[in-house]
Amino acid sequence: MSAAFPERLKHVHFIAIGGTGMGSLAGLLKARGIRITGSDKKLYPPMSTALSDWGIAVVEGFAPSNVLDEEPDLVVVGNAVRADNPEAVAAIDSGVPYRSFSDALYEIAISKRHCVTVSGTHGKTTTTNLMAQILLATGRDPSLLVGGISLDFEGSFREGEGEHFVVEGDEYDTAFFDKTPKFLHYHPDTLILTSVEFDHADIYRDLDHVKSAFRELVGSMKSTGRIVAAVGHDGVRDVLADASCEVDGYAIQCDGCLERPGLANWWGYDLRPEPDGLRFTLEDRKAGRSVEVVSPLFGAHNAENVVGVLAALDSLGVPLDDSIEALRQHLGVKRRQEVRGVAAGVTVIDDFAHHPTAVAGTIEAISQRHRGSRVVALLEPRTNTSRRALFQDDYVEALSRAGRVAIAEVGDEPIYSNTGEVTECLSSAAVAEALRGRGVDAQAFSETQSIVDWVVDGRRAGDVVLVMSNGAFDGIWEKLLAALEAANATSG
Repeated sequence: MSAAFPERLKHVHFIAIGGTGMGSLAGLLKARGIRITGSDKKLYPPMSTALSDWGIAVVEGFAPSNVLDEEPDLVVVGNAVRADNPEAVAAIDSGVPYRSFSDALYEIAISKRHCVTVSGTHGKTTTTNLMAQILLATGRDPSLLVGGISLDFEGSFREGEGEHFVVEGDEYDTAFFDKTPKFLHYHPDTLILTSVEFDHADIYRDLDHVKSAFRELVGSMKSTGRIVAAVGHDGVRDVLADASCEVDGYAIQCDGCLERPGLANWWGYDLRPEPDGLRFTLEDRKAGRSVEVVSPLFGAHNAENVVGVLAALDSLGVPLDDSIEALRQHLGVKRRQEVRGVAAGVTVIDDFAHHPTAVAGTIEAISQRHRGSRVVALLEPRTNTSRRALFQDDYVEALSRAGRVAIAEVGDEPIYSNTGEVTECLSSAAVAEALRGRGVDAQAFSETQSIVDWVVDGRRAGDVVLVMSNGAFDGIWEKLLAALEAANATSG
């Protein structure tokens, strides 16, 4: 570990500031009155916009002078930074105190609070934001750091006066000098575990390797802590064996869960999409009562996230009725089923989904929210994992739920991995061909404009276009709305 930094920080420099976590911590410290500097490669919204709004200037490119010209009290190193990064090398060689993002966040903001960490392969951002929103709405004044731009908090961080800090806990590694998962650094008092599936193929060999990280997280919990776990998932159940603290299980329409005594203490069932939201029945098995819940979040996966949050809030002493009422106020997170606009009778929605499980759940949610509409799914596989062939059949299954599908062709950039495996790239054309074999109108495209033209030419009034990518997707939703408007003006 590098040298201790001053208790009163005046200047903090962030290397690779554009990550959602890094940028959010920078914003939190700027709000404290600390001078913030940062550098990164080219940024894109929403974090580029957020940093600008917070008055944080970002230098494009990395250079030792960014650290050495005005030596900061602390350098925070993002997990995207390699060991040969010139700024990281300069900081280490000069003796400037440095920390990984995760350690800096814990030491500066979390350590003296009750930490609620939300972990899992899917649902972390939505669940983290929802947990903090209900804590705030019920008068608990929490702090928050979430991996997205919250519509409830108009940003990705919040510093309150209450005892709780709600943070999104990622299983990705921490830094080039610390290859442990980030979530191990937050030392949660309450842990929400939403799912355990294979992801991050650049650092994990297989599902068992992923499970080993979550087992370590579970095993690290204090005996006085609590795990709120989605026990309807095999992967989650598999990692709970070494828990030394209390485990509170939750599930939603999970075959067999009710037959497991004490496993699913919280059970959501009878999901009914209605105009005012997704209604379902919630059974609190410990208290022996059932209540009706109306959630503004559609989809079974989101209903499950809601159940987990309500269970965690109950363990923190928030009355269930108060939580259910506050849930109605929830707005959500940017790029999570976010409506970007409506043009020519077509609704364009932006979503972060990229893993097949998330893709399937998001299509289901949009179909519930816009009943009777045709869902046109546009997918950009751009993560290290999604560009590999290992999920090819899963993408076919997930995308078959849509009415039309366009999938961007995977580029020829090398796939970075420290697992030492050579992997075959995903074939977007093969996915599209398999979908056509199932009767779905599907195409693979090498250019964004071709996707836009395909959507516009084949549009129907009432279509819902679902754009799915964890990146900018070449600004496709803006181009699509502009093209729809132009087509509507021409036809009118």
